Amino acid sequence: MRRPQLPMPRANDGPPDAVPPTALEKHSLVVAGHRTSVSLERAFWEALKAAAAEEGCSLAALVARVDAARGDANLSSALRVFALERALAKARE
Repeated sequence: MRRPQLPMPRANDGPPDAVPPTALEKHSLVVAGHRTSVSLERAFWEALKAAAAEEGCSLAALVARVDAARGDANLSSALRVFALERALAKARE
């Protein structure tokens, strides 16, 4: 028997201080000439925006680079892994 699925909280469901850190934010981007939507937690979007700024590129360009290298993983997972690996590398510095 499957458990009923509860709706995921979204970042725009209430005031910023009332939004749980697990709430998903959906961003629309153009990647490889195609418009796509990606849902990630706010912390991951902030990490990706910081990475793009440090690398001197747009968020869309960074996402496109991760997309091109992701293999069979879905884009949201690939972006989370990219952000985590980058944070771990910075922590080791």
